[in-house]
Amino acid sequence: MSLAGEDIYLSTSLASYLDKKLLVLLRDGRKLMGILRSFDQFANAVLEGACERVIVGELYCDIPLGLYVIRGENVVLIGELDLEREELPPQMTCVSAAEIRRAQKAEREASDLKGTMRKRMEFLDLD
Repeated sequence: MSLAGEDIYLSTSLASYLDKKLLVLLRDGRKLMGILRSFDQFANAVLEGACERVIVGELYCDIPLGLYVIRGENVVLIGELDLEREELPPQMTCVSAAEIRRAQKAEREASDLKGTMRKRMEFLDLD
């Protein structure tokens, strides 16, 4: 199949998502949600009403981004959200952006401490 044929296949597959609410997973781990309004042959996409969903443990926050342009090379996954189903399990708690940032910082610090402790204990070779 030629490169032009692959471009046509990619664009037609994204065409089925136009004007639908999507979840877009990016290479850096961020999760964006919004309505797909436009795209091109490189999978660059425009989301309307976009927000970033940040999840830490059982806490989450949807940070509004507005109209958002995503470069195609940063996209790992695109999927349509089912508007009939609940997006999150019932135990999840919605918090403010400030609270989720504090939770992210605490999670990062705990992870850093765990890595530091692991390095300090490597000499024990517990395996």
